[in-house]
Amino acid sequence: MAIRPAEQLIHKAAWLYYAHGLRQDQVASQLNISRASVAMYLRKARETGIVNISTSTQLFTDDVLARQLEDALELDAVWIAPENDYVLDPSTDIAVLAASVFLELVKKGDRIGVAWGRTVYTIADIMSYADLQDVTVVQLCGNLGAPYSYRPDQCTMEIARRLNAKGLNFYAPLVLTTELLAHGLRAEPVIREQLADIGNCDLALYSVGTVDADSHVVKCGALSPGEMGVLREAGAAGVIAGQIIDAAGKALDCSYNRRVISASLASLRQIEKRLMVVQEDSKFQPLLAALAGGLCTHLVVGASMARRLLDHAGASAGAKKAS
Repeated sequence: MAIRPAEQLIHKAAWLYYAHGLRQDQVASQLNISRASVAMYLRKARETGIVNISTSTQLFTDDVLARQLEDALELDAVWIAPENDYVLDPSTDIAVLAASVFLELVKKGDRIGVAWGRTVYTIADIMSYADLQDVTVVQLCGNLGAPYSYRPDQCTMEIARRLNAKGLNFYAPLVLTTELLAHGLRAEPVIREQLADIGNCDLALYSVGTVDADSHVVKCGALSPGEMGVLREAGAAGVIAGQIIDAAGKALDCSYNRRVISASLASLRQIEKRLMVVQEDSKFQPLLAALAGGLCTHLVVGASMARRLLDHAGASAGAKKAS
């Protein structure tokens, strides 16, 4: 249900006060209202039960820019974290919003596919605890040997723990040394069944990675910076669940992808709700690739990224009309 205009200030005041810890006088200054009004709005928020991050995300769902972006990108829903001068790290604001959005999307009995990376783990770490019935959280790709807190298995199990859900890990590495080994491992009954069941998930949570030296697949040792450079010259545009995609959002035809143990892009597209969260503005091109490949139905981004996406969509539409 859309928030009525008269309620928007209540949601804004609650968000600033409870999510960001601003004092009432700071909220009043931010919203250009009196401190007495802030106190009244916070009281109404408590009385009506909207003083939690989950319901206050409706404020961003009803944002005009979000609606425009949904139409331009043909997405089911977009949430935009606003730019706030008082937030030292805007990416944290995006993760807070994304954690709430994720909890809103999860239903009892759902099967949830989870990828990996710093963004996903930050969401898991921020996420409130919930006690949902019959929820299963499954790992979308093989694991890493590196001792990172945002490994695929740890992201999966932390989210399962927060939801009081069952967690299912892949007992396989993300990438093998040869294509023959990868082919054989995918044929093993346990791995084959896990991969085949990915498309039956109700919700997926992931981000998209870059294809530079800062890429997670480079930092974890799956690819060297030189190897990533070669793939980039061959058309690599982003990383989804450990796989390299091109600008059209298709799996790049390369040996690395043939050695990866991960859900196929086709199975990811079968998942009804594909929630993509992007914190960094440096991921603009990878995000465009993921969107082009139909790997996103629900999107959480910051305001600056949202404007870039909308400008790009407008420019692309104009170019098509001109041709």
